[in-house]
Amino acid sequence: MLKGKTALVTGSTSGIGLGIAQALAAQGANVLLNGFGDAQGAQAQVAAAGQAHGIAVDYHGADMSRPDEIEAMMAFGAQRFGRIDILVNNAGIQHVAKVEDFPVDKWDAILAINLSSAFHTTRLALPAMQAANWGRIINVASVHGLVASAQKSAYVAAKHGIVGLTKVTALENATTGVTCNAICPGWVLTPLVQKQVDAKAQAQGISIDDATRQLLGEKEPSQQFTTPEELGALAVFFCSAAANNVRGVAWNMDGGWAAQ
Repeated sequence: MLKGKTALVTGSTSGIGLGIAQALAAQGANVLLNGFGDAQGAQAQVAAAGQAHGIAVDYHGADMSRPDEIEAMMAFGAQRFGRIDILVNNAGIQHVAKVEDFPVDKWDAILAINLSSAFHTTRLALPAMQAANWGRIINVASVHGLVASAQKSAYVAAKHGIVGLTKVTALENATTGVTCNAICPGWVLTPLVQKQVDAKAQAQGISIDDATRQLLGEKEPSQQFTTPEELGALAVFFCSAAANNVRGVAWNMDGGWAAQ
């Protein structure tokens, strides 16, 4: 379905980003990866997912908190592949603390990586998408783009901002072939979430399994994690012709979290 298209997925060396990259590769898209994880391993996994289509996979290690490095990555993608057809803004970090205790440097870093980076990639990708009259911008927000949780002020602010950016981008391109939508997952068992499970287990002196059940029980009625594969399938749908008129949505895949 995506043969001849190129996708850039930020924060894609593990977790949600890697799952989305693999799903797009399996549909024939070339993929440009980005992230601080195991780049070679991620490239191998994505190449394997798209092997039947003979896709090309590359990597750029831009620090998503630095606009100059984001600009270099976008220029590299254009030079390597011609243009970016599908932009998946997934890079993110987390820190947990009360507002009055929240470190200023952590606030600045979370806003830069979780929100501002998506603005920079979007502004740089849009001209080529508009010229081609086809493009897909998929912002990986969070259920925290729709509802809040205590001690996550920066993350919640950034993810609400991502949902707002998604809507504005969609409206500004509403009469074109360029769409912009957000995915809002609940709990996904990524390395970031595993750290929260481990911290909960250690703090309460309970097992990892008990900590996992407690984590899910607090928020997610389905009592199960969403998987990167499921999120990848949703991203593929957004890229399909069936989603040509899906514009500006914040699509939660959260086991009923936001429905409560």
